[in-house]
Amino acid sequence: MARILLVDDDAELLDAVSMAFEDAGHSVQTAADGLRAQALLRRDGADVMVCDVNMPGLDGFSLCRRLREAGETIPIILLTSRDDEVDEALGLELGADDYMAKPFSSRVLLARVAALIRRDQLRHQDVPEPDVLRRNGVTLLPERLEVRLGDVPIAVTVTEFKLLEVLMRRPGIVLSRDRLLDLIRGDDSVVAQRIIDTYIRRLRRKFEQLDPDFAAIETVIGAGYRWAHDDA
Repeated sequence: MARILLVDDDAELLDAVSMAFEDAGHSVQTAADGLRAQALLRRDGADVMVCDVNMPGLDGFSLCRRLREAGETIPIILLTSRDDEVDEALGLELGADDYMAKPFSSRVLLARVAALIRRDQLRHQDVPEPDVLRRNGVTLLPERLEVRLGDVPIAVTVTEFKLLEVLMRRPGIVLSRDRLLDLIRGDDSVVAQRIIDTYIRRLRRKFEQLDPDFAAIETVIGAGYRWAHDDA
C-alpha cells in the first residue's frame, strides 16, 4: 500500500480517482489547491503526488517548482486539461516525473503511479543486477531503474529511463518520435510526439553536466534519434 496525495480543484474528479486508488489498496489524501497540498506534504508526507496543473491560488507548475527547489524528491505526476505539448515540456523541466492529459484512464494512471513507486522501492533494495546494460560509458540497471555515467549515478524519471533503455538496446537504429513514444509509453494515452525532443534534451543536459563531450544520443535530422555505436 502506498500513500497517494491527489491535488485537483475538481471535486468530482478527486472522488472518482480517490476511489480507484483506494480500490487498488492505496491510502489517499486529497487537496483542492497547491497551498493545501504543500501543507499536507509537510505534515504527513506521501509516496506519490498526482497534481492538476490548472488550479486557483498555487497552480501545479508553481507547486512542483517550490517542492523541487526545497529539495523534495517525491515522485510527481502532473495532470492538465490542455492537451498542449508546451504544458508537458514545462512540467518536465520543472522536475515532474510524468505527465498525463485529461481525460485519462484511471487504469493508466494507476500503472504510472505503480511504476514510480517501484522505481523508488528498488533504489533502496540490495538486489542482484542480472540484466545490466552498458554502452558508451553509460550503465543501466533495469532492476533498480538506475542510470550511471561511469560510476556516477544520474537521477532520471521513469519515462527518461525507458527512453534510454529503448535507444541503448538498439544501437545504430534510427527510431522516429512516434516509434519511441510507442515503445516507452505502452498505454493508450495521447501525447504530442514532439515531447520526445524534451526528454532527449533533458537527458543530454544531465549527461553533459558530467561529461561536456557526451554525444551518444544522436539526432538524425528528419528521421528521429539513435544511440551511437560503441565497442560494448
